Amino acid sequence: MTSEFRVLSLIPPMTQLNTPYPSTAYLTGFLRSRGVDAVQADLALALVLKLFTPAGLEAVRGQALALPERDRTGSVHAFMDQFETYRATIGPVIRFLQGRDSTLAHRIAARGLLPEGPRFAALDAYEDDGSGDPLAWAFGALGVQDKARHLCTLFLNDLADVLRDAVDERFEFVRYAESLASSQPTFDPLAHALAAPPTLVDRLLQDLTLAALEQHRPALVLLSVPFPGSVYAALRIAQTIKAHNPMVNIALGGGFVNTELRELSDPRLFDYVDYVTLDAGERPVVALMEHLRGQRSRQRLVRTFVRNDEGRVQYINLVEPDIPFEDVGTPTWDGLPLDRYLSLLDMLNPMHRLWSDGRWNKLTVAHGCYWKKCSFCDVSLDYIGRYETATATTLADRIEAIVNETGQTGFHFVDEAAPPKALKALAEELIRRQLNISWWGNIRFEKTFTPELAELLAQSGCIAMSGGLEVASDRLLTLMKKGVSVEQVARVTKGFSDAGILVHAYLMYGFPTQTLQDTVDALEYVRQLFENGCIQSGFFHRFSCTVHSPVGMNPAEYGIELIPLPPVSFAKNDIGFIDPTGTDHDALGIGLRKAIYNYMHGLCVEDDVRRWFEHLPQQVPRATVKRGRIAKALSRPATPA
Repeated sequence: MTSEFRVLSLIPPMTQLNTPYPSTAYLTGFLRSRGVDAVQADLALALVLKLFTPAGLEAVRGQALALPERDRTGSVHAFMDQFETYRATIGPVIRFLQGRDSTLAHRIAARGLLPEGPRFAALDAYEDDGSGDPLAWAFGALGVQDKARHLCTLFLNDLADVLRDAVDERFEFVRYAESLASSQPTFDPLAHALAAPPTLVDRLLQDLTLAALEQHRPALVLLSVPFPGSVYAALRIAQTIKAHNPMVNIALGGGFVNTELRELSDPRLFDYVDYVTLDAGERPVVALMEHLRGQRSRQRLVRTFVRNDEGRVQYINLVEPDIPFEDVGTPTWDGLPLDRYLSLLDMLNPMHRLWSDGRWNKLTVAHGCYWKKCSFCDVSLDYIGRYETATATTLADRIEAIVNETGQTGFHFVDEAAPPKALKALAEELIRRQLNISWWGNIRFEKTFTPELAELLAQSGCIAMSGGLEVASDRLLTLMKKGVSVEQVARVTKGFSDAGILVHAYLMYGFPTQTLQDTVDALEYVRQLFENGCIQSGFFHRFSCTVHSPVGMNPAEYGIELIPLPPVSFAKNDIGFIDPTGTDHDALGIGLRKAIYNYMHGLCVEDDVRRWFEHLPQQVPRATVKRGRIAKALSRPATPA
């Protein structure tokens, strides 16, 4: 393909503010490896940087002034009362978070520079260690930069609340207008929102879209929507493009499409986009470009929805092999303003903060999951089910190329579960090349990750690992087909921790047949993992049954009954179910989240776990797990991997 056909890949609001979402970097790198004139832009970051300026805040204030007094929330009142200070400090705060004015940290940390709205009340939750500074225990004498970033993050969160309350009720930094798209059976909510007069946020996004069109003049725009929280903005972008230049072709793809739009039949989506592609984007995009250039007919598209001549949605899938993972090329961040991303610090926990603090080059060690058995996971879909690897040499070559391009040596391996064999080979190759990087990723806590392998990974630059412990119950782990036990997880995570690698555990509650006793016992296991230094971080997710998981496809095997869905013409993913245990998981979730928050900050780790459920109306049973269970497991010799 010649370079006269330009492809523009866009990141729509909202994804991340500290680092580019990697989908456009992958597509752009792949297309350039095929000789395509491919460019990219991050409109999510651009929108935030447009809003959070003195002029942007002036516009927000104008909207707030138009609100009746009775409709002004506490956040809006605080913003109005301190507006001059907000306007004066927004520029310096953004520069500081971009790493362009580090010396400002001292003034920010002293708590005299920034206006403080309702979000700063969270600081009252921290105990004063006697220094007069409630954050001293978390940041200490050498944490001025971190403390300042945390205060700036609270400052931006206050402003985000104002935007939501006074400008656009759907506004959030991550879950922007999420409810309009997530598992919505029809296109109606999005259609109504897109037909409504544009908000201030919409108008700014329109301006940014037109500027990108003018700059790049593409023939094809690729909109990547990884989450429900980026669908509405993506369609506002598409709406703007169609109004300005209907000859530009627009394709929609990404994680949301791959999981939720597989049964798409509502033609109204095609008022905004021309094509919707499923699963890995490389092959469908190549086929689409060939079609647009007259080199293949529409009936030879690959994994692509279109609106046909009769006005109905048609799925076209000429079966062609996917581009091998080894051949997808090296991602490129060329065109993305790497020096303008915001390094936020919303959680003080050193592991949890990696998701929002610092700019990480995102890379995949392998496509899909080598285990692909977990009953709660979308194992039937391509992003899990098709497992492919690349050689350690290829991966190290990609890493070197990315470091040379970006000048940054931090990597986040975004695999569903990075395979131990591939990580071992990569670590050895990084050490052999003396390629000094810092990296972290997601794994299964399986026994192959021995203390010796953990040490090797640490030597190669591994600083953190996350993995799924899910429900810390051997009965439920077996039902989940997780392939690990709690004691095995303890030994693996302890090996990582002893190697100086931070460990984050993904935790789950509300799994089918989980009882109150199961939940209490699971929390006791988690408490002991913190107590014994196995994990430093964790997060409790509420189990969600999806139609693509073994639980959703075979509910009777898990003792539940699915709640029938209404007719679906748009998004289909989450599905409700009836669990005969009748456990009130919503009430339990309050205690679980409170417990994990305290454990991550080193608080109340020795307390009886029942303290976290004192709000429940019924008597909470004592944990059946003995308090020394994990310590005893760690003292026993490990079985050979």
